[in-house]
Amino acid sequence: LAGIVASYRPIGSEIDPAALERAVTLAGGKLVFPRVEGVGVMRFLYPQAHADWEEGPYGIVQPRSHCPALSPDVVIVPLVAFDRMGHRLGQGGGYYDRALAAVPKAFRLGIGWSVQEVDAVPIDPWDVPLHAIITEQNWISL
Repeated sequence: LAGIVASYRPIGSEIDPAALERAVTLAGGKLVFPRVEGVGVMRFLYPQAHADWEEGPYGIVQPRSHCPALSPDVVIVPLVAFDRMGHRLGQGGGYYDRALAAVPKAFRLGIGWSVQEVDAVPIDPWDVPLHAIITEQNWISL
């Protein structure tokens, strides 16, 4: 993983992407993180120092608004549920679907626990499918 990679700070039972983040850093990539900037609006910002973080809506740790916005080459997406067709459920609100639609060339990698796999996730017309999913047990290419 190199280039600009969007990760996230986990909340609740979301899987921690720290190992993937280390791989990005070792490969010379840059890590950007989501910042919620309004209802349904999220941008990916590049924090460069410990002071560049703050608590945002929903208890999410996010970059401060002064951090530069960068367009990711890869987006690591947290999962609540997923299926083998690349569909996912998140925490709700459609933040990731809107953000993914804004970076259509980015590789979309969902990460979650294998127990979150279901036969079929209900989908809406605006849902953006994943390219691959990684769990603690599998790499699933779609």
